[in-house]
Amino acid sequence: MAAAATGAFFAFEGVSKAFGGNPVLDDVSFDVRPGETVCIMGRSGVGKSVSLRLLMGFLKADSGRVIAAGEDITGWTEPQLHELHKKVTLVFQSGALFDSLTVGDNVAFPLREQNHHSEQETAEVVDRLLDMLEISRFRDEFPASLSTGMKRAVAIARALAARPQAILYDEPTTMVDPMMVHVIADLMRKVREQVKLTSVVVTHDTRLARQIGDRLVFLHDGRARFFGTIAEMEASPDPVLRSFLQQDEGSLLQPLRR
Repeated sequence: MAAAATGAFFAFEGVSKAFGGNPVLDDVSFDVRPGETVCIMGRSGVGKSVSLRLLMGFLKADSGRVIAAGEDITGWTEPQLHELHKKVTLVFQSGALFDSLTVGDNVAFPLREQNHHSEQETAEVVDRLLDMLEISRFRDEFPASLSTGMKRAVAIARALAARPQAILYDEPTTMVDPMMVHVIADLMRKVREQVKLTSVVVTHDTRLARQIGDRLVFLHDGRARFFGTIAEMEASPDPVLRSFLQQDEGSLLQPLRR
């Protein structure tokens, strides 16, 4: 049965993608239910970020179907994708903040671009988001003065300002210290609980996945080698998955936090 018909917000149905004859994804299938957080995990170069770009329509699958916002976007045109991007937003690994704008103005940018909010309405939304993510004290700072972790928090706030139905995160904890991993995980959980967004998180960080994931996809050699819950992941005897998890043995001893 098609994923769109079963109520999935996102799905890959037998998706394959290659670059220059080199396969990156090979017949990959998984789905993300509305309101769910699914983590896409795996080592570098296995197609994690490519998966996000396929879900956004930035790339086209060579074969298979891509479902986003409950619709088959496989053959969508640029105008159709523009409408999709009003519902689905991507938080880039770099944060992609505007260096010349303050934190407050970065968060306000999507609202001003929509051009149908008063400055008072915009300020109220910005204040609410900065307060929710506990970064109000940085409102008048510029990105250059912020840590990598705080830049990620600002990028999340800016993504939320557009009021999307879903948010995609590309390696949100790369190059941040272990304490900031927990801070970012707490922010992402707060976003899910308070805003009720569907989320897909690309990460190599098993600590983060354990803290925020409802289900996980493990990519290896272009295939979805595992797709299931955290408990099922912990119980899996798959030697490749076990090897991947054991690179972060400290997190294996942590209790699951929901």
